[in-house]
Parts: sequence; C-alpha cells; structure tokens
Amino acid sequence: MSQTYTAFIGAARLAAGDLETVALAAHAAQDRQAEMPIVFEDASGNVVDLDLRGDAEDVARRLRPTLFEAEPPRGRGRPKLGVTAREITLLPKHWAWLQEQPGGASAALRRLVEQAQQENADADQRRKAQTAAYRVMHALAGHLSGYEEALRALYTGEPKRFESQMAGWPADISDYVSGLASGSFVQDA
Repeated sequence: MSQTYTAFIGAARLAAGDLETVALAAHAAQDRQAEMPIVFEDASGNVVDLDLRGDAEDVARRLRPTLFEAEPPRGRGRPKLGVTAREITLLPKHWAWLQEQPGGASAALRRLVEQAQQENADADQRRKAQTAAYRVMHALAGHLSGYEEALRALYTGEPKRFESQMAGWPADISDYVSGLASGSFVQDA
C-alpha cells in the first residue's frame, strides 16, 4: 500500500494524495499564502519536511529516487533475506530457555514476535491511530477550544465526547483528525 499525505495551510486542507502531488500543491501555494504549508504523513501523523525551493520541476526531481539511492548490486555469499542483526539483552535463564527451543534462539524469538503481533494487532492499530491523531492535533489544533478534552476523550476511547469537543474546530481540521482517529475507537473483540 502506498503512503498518502495531506497538506494544510493554517486551518485549510490544501491537498491530499501521494507525496509528489501534495508537495507540488504546497509549492504552488507557498507563494500565494502568508503561512507556510505543513504536510503530514497520514499513517503516522508525522510532519514531513519538504524542500520547496526552486520551481515545480526542482521540487518534483528532489522527490524522485536517484540511481545512487538504488540498492547496490548483490555480491557473493549468502543472500541477506532482509535479516537485520541487533543486540537484545536477556537474563541468563531467558537465554537458556531460548536455546532449548526448536530452531534455536532466533527462531524462537521470531515465533514469539509473530504471536505477539497477531494477539495485539487491534491494540497496536488503535495506538497507531491515537498517535497519528495526537500528532496532527498538536500541530494544528493545540490552540483551539476543547483541545485538551478532545485528547482525553481520544485516549479514553470516548468517540462521542471526542467529536463533541472538536465541534467548534475548522471543518478541515476536525474531519482530518476524525479520520485519523477512527481506528482508535474500535472495540476489542
């Protein structure tokens, strides 16, 4: 699934879509507006820092991957298989238990992580939705009436109260935040 982005100027939604589309809209708008556009990654609510200098082609060119960013040719030896080695710290009794598991420590840890991901999928999705909504609320609505109460309702899982606290907000902001937060109000099965 491709990432989507949304740009705002003040309280108005400027554009939504893929990064190039949103960046070009932000570039075009920056000359007409007193405020600088702010761009969010929809999945995380993170602000995306874009280099909007130059003309539209300059902006688009900077967003496209270059040959130098391409993956280097594979050398001899074992394929990487996407495995990343990192350090973890466990007590000796944990290491002893892991070593006794079929396939060794790495296989046992992978199984445990997969199981935890499956068991916690709904809670993880809810947390991601809350975090994305919080980040956008902090950036766009921190000064608006009902902000703190809306945050409390977001984290306590009260969708009606959440929406009522945003009732006086500009429509573009409340609609966007509601969309981001919608996954946070899913009830556990």
